[in-house]
Amino acid sequence: MGLFSKKNNGAPTRETVLAALSTVQDPDLHRDLVSLNMIKDVKVEGGVVSFTVELTTPACPLKAKIEADCREAVGRVEGVEKIDINMTASATARGAAPETEGIPGVKNIFAVSSGKGGVGKSTVAVNLALALAKTGAKVGLMDADPYGPNIPQMVGCSEPPQVANNRVIPPSVNGLKTISVGLIDTGDTPVVWRGPMVHSLIQQFLRDVDWGELDYLVVDMPPGTGDAQLSLSKLVPLAGAVMVTTPQQVSQSDVRRAIQMFRKVEVPVLGVVENMAYFICPDNGKRYNIFGEGGGERLAEEYEVPFLARVPIDQRIASGGDAGQPIVAAEPDCELSQSFMALAGAVAQQISIANAASQPLPVIQ
Repeated sequence: MGLFSKKNNGAPTRETVLAALSTVQDPDLHRDLVSLNMIKDVKVEGGVVSFTVELTTPACPLKAKIEADCREAVGRVEGVEKIDINMTASATARGAAPETEGIPGVKNIFAVSSGKGGVGKSTVAVNLALALAKTGAKVGLMDADPYGPNIPQMVGCSEPPQVANNRVIPPSVNGLKTISVGLIDTGDTPVVWRGPMVHSLIQQFLRDVDWGELDYLVVDMPPGTGDAQLSLSKLVPLAGAVMVTTPQQVSQSDVRRAIQMFRKVEVPVLGVVENMAYFICPDNGKRYNIFGEGGGERLAEEYEVPFLARVPIDQRIASGGDAGQPIVAAEPDCELSQSFMALAGAVAQQISIANAASQPLPVIQ
């Protein structure tokens, strides 16, 4: 008699199916799917077994492996003739810290940050947000840089936000709900603000904007380790921060300071992205490491955080941002877009791991 068989003529039952699925582990969370309450709606009709697997993020990079592992485990149950698996996802959320209050309806807020300007942080933030949205997640993009609000141009949005019932309604472009100072003041007049005004702006963007239901709110931060970073970390519970660097040593030096700043305010560092990592010459196909090689990976190893992605220099990325056609939206199937899709999966993966660690064990239903 098989390990998961039943004495009832070898016919599968809900109990034997659940027993089989309890041997399948989430590779990231290192616990079985049943105890994680990821198995839903188990039905057994004769030799036909059907159930739903609810992943912890629509951007799960391990979806295919988890489905295959489930199919293999249930296939070993005696009497099973057919297996129907419905793969769905519901992004998990991190609980609010005692001194902070989350945004109703928004499950995860994370920052895209760097220690200095010019490393392509906003480019990464825009394409990362679009990549998350393409997985089916509900995503918002908040430009927290009042001094250089480039997000409207980069996403191709000039529509000002509307106001209804004392709430700011953010415009949506390519599936992203977006807010920025650049949508409110579209001129070239510089913003000359002291710290309290920056704090007030971030607070308004978080509390007065009607974000609705979001799986992820991506916050594009200004360079440095100043008022905006401190305000954001104190106003809402952050799922973490994605650090953007280039291979250049001076960029890494500033990112080191930024990582230490986030750790001081108890914001998890989700990992490091190395932007402008290399250049592929279109004439001869050779790879050139213009700013050095491997700096981002060494930085991640130094601080024991994940190395999330390596993004090359490519004219299509730069020109897409200038024209309001980010590469992930304009050419979703190209190799550059796929690198951002992989980044989205890696970021979502780290958020799910952090969220699971912060939550009590679920009750099995």
